[in-house]
Amino acid sequence: MPALMERKKYTVQDYMTWNDSQRWELIGGEPYDMTPAPNINHQIIVGNFLRILSNDLLGKPCVPLVAPTDVVLSEYDVVQPDLLVVCDRAKITEKNIQGAPDLIIEVLSPATAKKDLWEKKNLYERYGVKEYILVDPEGRYAQRFRLGADGRFDRGEVFGPGETMTLHTLDNLKVPLWEIFGIAPPENG
Repeated sequence: MPALMERKKYTVQDYMTWNDSQRWELIGGEPYDMTPAPNINHQIIVGNFLRILSNDLLGKPCVPLVAPTDVVLSEYDVVQPDLLVVCDRAKITEKNIQGAPDLIIEVLSPATAKKDLWEKKNLYERYGVKEYILVDPEGRYAQRFRLGADGRFDRGEVFGPGETMTLHTLDNLKVPLWEIFGIAPPENG
């Protein structure tokens, strides 16, 4: 990537020329370095979510994908969510996703939490992501935001590790969070 000393607004075209050995995101034309790689617990959570989504979506039009998958939202916005589901296959190209996925899941880490909670949430709302899930591996909870008819996310709903979270975008798929966190199920579940 070119030296970031020159404070300029970068575009998707700039982004596409950067070195593939590093992972970047572009939000509002500002580059964000995605290194270092996520920790193992982060990747286990991503894998557990992908397993549940893949099993449920088998034979359906929706496609689950994991990072690094470029999602191009505008000329100045390219992100690589941890997990995403696209139900409109016309958005899927050979190189990237063109437009908002139906569902995005981000697993928080100390290095990305602020960006995921504020900048990305606002970006996803602006471009019409129907459902946005934040997963906190340390606190063992998930927070779900749903896009309303007014084009804005609701206040969000928080789910603990012993609860089941419903993904409304995916025909009310029930996700047992204890399976996501890799812990024992609740005694009454």
